[in-house]
Amino acid sequence: NGGAYRAHATHALAREMGLEPIHTPVCSPQSNGIAESFVNTFKRDYVSLMDRSNAQVVLAQLPDAFMHFNEVHPHSSLKLKSPRMFRRELARRAQESGVN
Repeated sequence: NGGAYRAHATHALAREMGLEPIHTPVCSPQSNGIAESFVNTFKRDYVSLMDRSNAQVVLAQLPDAFMHFNEVHPHSSLKLKSPRMFRRELARRAQESGVN
C-alpha cells in the first residue's frame, strides 16, 4: 500500500522492538485478508486473555504469545499443526526425498 497508509509511529515502535515492518503487496487484497485473519486470531486467542493494565505489561507478554502461536497453537490451514511443526515436517519430508 502507499505511504499514506503507513503509520510512521508504528514503524518506529516495531523497529524499537526488533521487528522489521512489512506491507502487503499493492493490488493484492488476498494478502490483506491473510494479515487481517492473523490479527483477528491473535486478538481472540491471546490478547483477550492478557493482562492489559498498561502497554508495558502487554508488550512483556507478546514474546510468549508469539512463541505459543508459532510453536503450539494448531492452525486449520496447516492440518491442525503449529507453523513450526508444519515446517519441521516439510523439512523432514524434503530431506527424506532428497529435495533441498
